[in-house]
Amino acid sequence: QVQLVESGGGLVQAGGSLRLSCAASGSIASINGMGWYRQVPGKKRELVALSTSSGNTHYADSVKGRFTISRDNAKNTMYLHMNSLKPEDTAVYYCNAWGLNGVWGQGTQVTVSS
Repeated sequence: QVQLVESGGGLVQAGGSLRLSCAASGSIASINGMGWYRQVPGKKRELVALSTSSGNTHYADSVKGRFTISRDNAKNTMYLHMNSLKPEDTAVYYCNAWGLNGVWGQGTQVTVSS
């Protein structure tokens, strides 16, 4: 089974940018649904962005126009480009394959200071 490892989180000031990476242990080309989720303590994990193998994408309203999800199938890696970051984007970000009952990475912390 594919394993996922996130990287790229960190501390950034409001208005700044980060790029998260999700490296898979196997091919992602045929995985239809891959996405990024985020969670803050005491709240449910929420969807940030989804990517399908055909190239379709879906974004949460709160990140539309600021975040971009992409895949590099040759590198078996998915990315989340985050621009114009806000303090409310602070969370642990998880990558996922095959939906809520699928495979999850360990998470990477993103902290946006005001």
